[in-house]
Amino acid sequence: MKHMKSYIPMAALACAVMIAMSPGFAAPSDAEIKSLVEVTKLKFESFQLKNGMDVIVIPDHRIPVVTHMLWFRAGSADEQPRKSGIAHFLEHLMFKGTKKIAPGEYSKIVARNGGQDNAFTNLDYTAYYERVARDRLPLVMGMNADRMQNLQLTDKIVGPELQVILEERRQRIENNPESVLGEQLNAALYENSHYGIPVIGWFHEMQGLTTADAVDWWKHYYAPNNAILVVAGDIDTAQLKPLAEKTYGAVPARDVPKRARAIEPPQAAARRISLTDARAKQSEFTRIYHAPNESDEKATAAIDVLASALGGSATSRLHKILVIERGIAAGASASYVSTRVELGEFSIDATPAPGVSLSNLESGIDGVIANFLDRGLTDDDLRSAKFNLISVAAFARDGQEGLANLFGEEAAVGNSVDHVASWPARVAAVTREDVMSVAKKVLRLDQSVTGLLVVAGKP
Repeated sequence: MKHMKSYIPMAALACAVMIAMSPGFAAPSDAEIKSLVEVTKLKFESFQLKNGMDVIVIPDHRIPVVTHMLWFRAGSADEQPRKSGIAHFLEHLMFKGTKKIAPGEYSKIVARNGGQDNAFTNLDYTAYYERVARDRLPLVMGMNADRMQNLQLTDKIVGPELQVILEERRQRIENNPESVLGEQLNAALYENSHYGIPVIGWFHEMQGLTTADAVDWWKHYYAPNNAILVVAGDIDTAQLKPLAEKTYGAVPARDVPKRARAIEPPQAAARRISLTDARAKQSEFTRIYHAPNESDEKATAAIDVLASALGGSATSRLHKILVIERGIAAGASASYVSTRVELGEFSIDATPAPGVSLSNLESGIDGVIANFLDRGLTDDDLRSAKFNLISVAAFARDGQEGLANLFGEEAAVGNSVDHVASWPARVAAVTREDVMSVAKKVLRLDQSVTGLLVVAGKP
């Protein structure tokens, strides 16, 4: 099953995107948007092993390389009280060896076979990936299946790695004012949900994590019936299925705790955080709004378009008015995160231009939002926003790593492969009325937290 070829050459597409995102050029037509949606179409297959492991295959036979990703439906939001950071901690410990592989050898074996590997933890999932030549795929599948069953953890191994993650937190959070503010913003935005707890964990709780905590997390969540295998590249289902059955199919299913998430109560008032820090090099403005996750497909497609129109490119409203016309911002953008088990987030970020205060910048942002809610967006704004969004999807579909990550992330939070594949068409179908409807629901101060990073000694 070969990768579906684009109807538009990628070089031509890149040129079209640059033109569409540049001020002064005509907005794309509906026909151009429809043609771009065709570019994003691709072929994929999915199946399930007898032990409950879900498998997604995305064939791309252009080069003899595959991207192998193993996703577990277990992230920091699944942690128990006083155990924050255990999901990320176990991610580190998964590289510490088994009965067959000595501690620290996993990545070395991948590298000796010409590949790259890594892992990452998020609120709702943990993922491990390798990019290797096609003929090395059985090797990495076997090693992953091995550590799912035979991970060897002792105090001698776990103790030093605990110090590693504590130092990682010091460097990434405590020594970075932007990260400190971001952590405090999340804590303020979520009163009850574990989304308000940092993925890396709170330092004082991380210090108490033990070998028994790590083993308990691994035994509870690292089961095949709680995992998704995604393989993108030079392979198809007929070739992958026997390999998956031989390696992962040999791992017994286990009982997995049901996700029982705390429910976030309705927010009743706007929240505000201000951090003044002499280490900060640049003042920054951030506002995060509560927003839906992808359970409402029509609404989330419209919010994606809203983010693109308001702050997704050089032609978007925030950039055009605050950066180009008024010159009060060095940069201004909007973004939307919807791939969540619980609530999503809509964010606005901006940096003041030299000599401009944060209060003046915030007033400018509030004015742009108020004008947008009052006057709406034009047909040209709508088409440009949709074209820019679908263009990003088209480029992502031209790379196997991006596809593997996209399908795996969506599956890890409970979305289907069809949901992923149909997103460009849903975006193309969004109307102005759809965008304005969600804008009025999402862009509410009483559903937000505003954060200011202030350079000490500056207004």
